[in-house]
Amino acid sequence: MSIRHGLLALLERGPRYGSQLRTEFESRTGSTWPLNVGQVYTTLSRLERDGMVTQDGEDEAGHALYSITDSGREELRTWFEKPVDRTSPARDELAIKLAMAVGAPGVDIRAVIQAQRHHTVKAMQDYTRLKVQALTALESGPSRERDDVAWLLVLEQLIFQTEAEARWLDHCESRLIRLSTAVGENRPAPTAAAPVQTVGPTPLH
Repeated sequence: MSIRHGLLALLERGPRYGSQLRTEFESRTGSTWPLNVGQVYTTLSRLERDGMVTQDGEDEAGHALYSITDSGREELRTWFEKPVDRTSPARDELAIKLAMAVGAPGVDIRAVIQAQRHHTVKAMQDYTRLKVQALTALESGPSRERDDVAWLLVLEQLIFQTEAEARWLDHCESRLIRLSTAVGENRPAPTAAAPVQTVGPTPLH
């Protein structure tokens, strides 16, 4: 997630102060990625250092306002036009957990998968319920239409993501079953014990 570019996008609509940017960012994304004011001001300081925003006086309440510069607008246009890079994917905690669980002593990887599947399905149901609320808000009036549309897009991405995760978990479980079956079939059958021969007394000549 690029907080940097998100703030630039909000500033393109006009001067804003820090807590206002935080509120609008969370409203646009449905608080999916909550920010704190410290994060916002740290990012603004870096943007100002890089010449992408500038302080633009104060509002009536004494809040320091920030405005986007031409350099910031150029950076924002480049961000919108350039595809998100997937050559270096973000670390996925679930993928790392399952990778480490394979062969780990005392870990039942199928139990790990089942617990995660339960959580993923519940998250999907929660996101779907929120989607219904977002659609209802859109139909009720245009007062917050832009934010509601943005939130709806984020929710649908989360729904698709959890659906894909559930399918991947099913695939992982099937893969493990197939591999354990194949290992069992390739393991050499136990050798039958040789019959014990009873040795009788040595005949006398």
